[in-house]
Parts: sequence; C-alpha cells; structure tokens
Amino acid sequence: MEEKKRIPVREGLWAEAASTSEEQQLIGSRCLSCEELFFPKKDIALCGYCQSTELEEVRLSRAGKVYSYSVVAQRPPIYYKGEVPYALGFVELPEGIRIETLFTGCDPDSLHVGMDVEMVIEKLHEDEDGNDVMAYKFRPSNAE
Repeated sequence: MEEKKRIPVREGLWAEAASTSEEQQLIGSRCLSCEELFFPKKDIALCGYCQSTELEEVRLSRAGKVYSYSVVAQRPPIYYKGEVPYALGFVELPEGIRIETLFTGCDPDSLHVGMDVEMVIEKLHEDEDGNDVMAYKFRPSNAE
C-alpha cells in the first residue's frame, strides 16, 4: 500500500516551514515601482496596476481580520468537495491586501467582520488516489 501524500491544491501558494520553530506563510508578489501587493504570487512579472515588470516575491502575514464572508449551504456542482455548510470570504492582512479564503475551526455562523483570524494549512478533500489535497484556510485566532 502506498503512503498517503499531502498535495497542495495549487503549487506556490505558500512556503513550507524551514524548521519546526517556523510556520507556513502565503507567498505573494510586490511591485517595486508602485508597491502594489498581489496574491497569489504573479506567474508573469507584470504589475496589473502600473505595468512594471519589476516584481519581487514576498511572504505575507499569517494573521489578519475578517473583511467579509458568506455562509454557503449548498454544495457547488463541480470544484468544491469539502464539507457543507462552509464559510468563504476575504481576510485583510496587515499589509493591506485582501485574501480570498475558506474559514475553518468554528461554526460558520460565529464569524463576524473584524474578527481576528490566522492562517492554517488543512486538508480540503481527498483526491481520486486517496491523497490529501491541502489548502490554506483562516480560523479564529483563539482556535486550537
């Protein structure tokens, strides 16, 4: 029997921890001309605001605040294979960028705008080979 693998939902969304004292961080891009931030990291080095080709990779904060959210009670027809109901929304990071995310670690009805949240890497679903497909999510900061 093959060992179950942990596969990211998309390569390059986060950086793995280099040691046990570090934690994963989301990877974005920053334009060196206008300072605009992007997530996920730009595959093509072109700023969508000023058209500069001078971008750098940046690590984004793990903590932020709920900017907006919606609780989804019906399973989408194709791409989402996780649990229902679920909460989907945006988290604003201290850098000023808003990240679209799933929320975890709480009853979706307990979320509120302005709530402190932190990023975690969790299983989203299993693929057809039984491997864990992993995704970044945000949970209330006081969750364990």
